[in-house]
Amino acid sequence: MSAQSEEEQLAAIKEWWQRNGKPLLSGAALAVAGVLGWQIWQDSQATRADNASALYQQLVELSLAEPETRELGKLSELGNRLSADFSGTHYAQYASLLLARVAVEGDRLDEAAAELGKVLDKPVDVTVGELARQRLARVRLAQAQAEEALKLLAGDAPAAFVASREELRGDVLVRLNRLGEARSAYEKARAAQPQDAVGALQMKLDNLTDKEA
Repeated sequence: MSAQSEEEQLAAIKEWWQRNGKPLLSGAALAVAGVLGWQIWQDSQATRADNASALYQQLVELSLAEPETRELGKLSELGNRLSADFSGTHYAQYASLLLARVAVEGDRLDEAAAELGKVLDKPVDVTVGELARQRLARVRLAQAQAEEALKLLAGDAPAAFVASREELRGDVLVRLNRLGEARSAYEKARAAQPQDAVGALQMKLDNLTDKEA
């Protein structure tokens, strides 16, 4: 091989490196960074989930105390931490559902409504959203706000919740003395339930017949 050809090859290699070497290195560095970043992200997500789970477990344990001995301040603090640090997660919204239940047990209906409203504004999934909707409707009914409850129950429910939504809607309509519409709602609920689970609902229909007579 001549000196000239070696020089030409060296020049060609240098030129290739200028054109391709840096992008290849950059691409390799990005690939490595991407893998490491993904691993770090997964680790951080696992840690975040563990932290949320631990807080939620504390909340559950505190909520199991007898109503007169519950540490309401501590419950509120844990709920606020879950809401602030883990907003939009299942744990934060489960916490709101739990705090709403505790508030209802303590006759603090405004607090319960606020917690359920937070979930209903942006539910993390369909199931949690429907639970919040129906529970908030019950709270509104207990607050003598039947029309507000009825608005919450308008529209179609997810298939798994048709029976409970329509039965509740029937209860609200009875409160409003709209008995014909209540019967239709109860019948729709009955049709969506297994045959062996309609006992209590049938009693409501029978009572409705007595009221209509």
